[in-house]
Formats: sequence, structure tokens, C-alpha cells
Amino acid sequence: WDQCKNHGVSYRTYGEFIGDNMKPSIPVLEDHFCKYYTPWIQTIRDTVRFREWKRDFDSLLAINAVPQFNSLRFINDHTLGLNLNMPTPFAQVADNDLATGMFVEYLSHSPIWKETLILIVEDDAQNGPDHVDAHRSPAFIAGGYVKKGFVDHTAYTTSSMLRTMELILGLPPMTQYDAAATPLWRCLNNTPDHPPFEARPCLVDLDEKNLAESEWQKKSETFDFTAEDRINDFEFNEVIWRAVKGLDSPCPPTVRAAFFMPGNKEDED
Repeated sequence: WDQCKNHGVSYRTYGEFIGDNMKPSIPVLEDHFCKYYTPWIQTIRDTVRFREWKRDFDSLLAINAVPQFNSLRFINDHTLGLNLNMPTPFAQVADNDLATGMFVEYLSHSPIWKETLILIVEDDAQNGPDHVDAHRSPAFIAGGYVKKGFVDHTAYTTSSMLRTMELILGLPPMTQYDAAATPLWRCLNNTPDHPPFEARPCLVDLDEKNLAESEWQKKSETFDFTAEDRINDFEFNEVIWRAVKGLDSPCPPTVRAAFFMPGNKEDED
């Protein structure tokens, strides 16, 4: 956002760095946020947030004022664990998935689809169990220029997504990490010919609640869900694993591996 401000790129945020008082927590976002987009309240569905974004987007599109850079946060894939009478992790993740699909579908049918690139990344990989490596995190891209039926074996990082945004917006890199990151250019075409996206229907009951009491439900209710990043990752991973895999299924140990991304021959010499 600072780079956008300094280089004359219009920007807007939906939920990111917006407090419970519906005001930005950093000065650069003053007058650059949606004033009715729900912040970190996990009892509000992400599909509701989608409709709040849609209302704001439509109003901006009508006056040709959609900012060049927009950041939007759907939060419910974090879940509320096994908290009693709260939505189950299945329901909350399904809500998050559905809102994401509705968001991409709506943009893909808008007049600006051919000029749009959507970059979606999980903000917290939870540093948890993964059969390959706990560093991994899902990421998705969508837009008019995105290739169809293409398999890319490049090792990308979150910094790669930042670098891609910077290059498209004409912004300089912020640090050595995004400056050196490989952008997602292999995933993009020279012409915007990707067809509109159609969201799949939700097959999960979004009203499903946690009803069974257990030691893991009691553990879950000791966590502070009032804001992001207030829970011990490893303890929360244990609760989530048992909520999904079964209360008697022990959480596997975290796997981490070192990895090396070589440069070209000249760099190595």
C-alpha cells in the first residue's frame, strides 16, 4: 500500500488491517477501504463478505473508479476449531471456498475481467502437518490472461506473488526477497482469452455445528479467536486434525525440509 501511494497507483482494502471499530489500523489505508466490509468476526460468513464486496465493487464500477490494486480478505478457513455450538471446520472451510468461487465468478463476468488478475493465497499455512513439507501453502490465480490446461513445475514462493503484482502495477520491489523472486509469467498468456468462471455449488451444510463435547472441544474453547494470530499454531493444529480426522486420530509430526533454488550458471560461477 505504501508503494502504491508513493507511485500513484490507486488501491483499496477489504478487511485487511481494519479493526473492530471499522477503522484502519495503519494511516496509509485512510480513505482507501470499504467502510461496511466485515472485519475479523468469524461468526459472520465469508459469503456475506462476498456480498459486501460486490455492493462496493458495483458502485465503483458504475463510475469507472475500480482501483488498480485491491486486497480482499476471507477469513473463515481459519475456523473456530471444535468450539461448542459454533460452525464445524467443514462448514467454515466450505463457506470460505464458496465465497471465493462466487468472487471469481462475479469478476469473470464483469467488464474488467480481461484486465484482471486474481492472486489467492492462504495467509496462514499454520506451520502444520503436510505429507511433503509444512512450508507448503495452497495458492491460486485467475484472470483473463491465465493459461488454460497448463502445468507449471516452477518452485514459487509468496514473494513470487508479490513480485508479480509489482510488475503488473509498475511498482519497484519492496525488499531483496521480492526483488529476487520468480514472477508467475509462465502461467500467463499474451492475450486475454480465458473464459468466465462458473462456481461449483456447495455440497456441505453451512449450518453444521459442533455438538459433541470432548477434551479437544474443551481445549478449543481455551483459544482466543477474537483476532488473528492469537493461538499457538501447534495446539490449534492438533484440535483441527482431530476435528477432521477423528477425535482418536493423533496429529502427525510436522515435516520440514531445507530447499535450494539455484540461479543460473553465471550466478553460481
